[in-house]
Amino acid sequence: MTQKLTFHINNMAYTINVDESLKNELTRYLQTDKNLDTRELLAAYIRVSQEHSKFKQEIEQISNKIPTL
Repeated sequence: MTQKLTFHINNMAYTINVDESLKNELTRYLQTDKNLDTRELLAAYIRVSQEHSKFKQEIEQISNKIPTL
């Protein structure tokens, strides 16, 4: 099920349609009830990038343990 999600960034509203699971991920670091500035967007992007990088490293470590066929 898709939902509309509105972010207020630099005093402008941006509305997107997202699935419930994506909504939870997006709102983990970005609040929808206040105006955000570019600095807050960058901080959220860096946090998610760090999580992604860590996850990628963990997957590579697991993949290296799996014997090749």
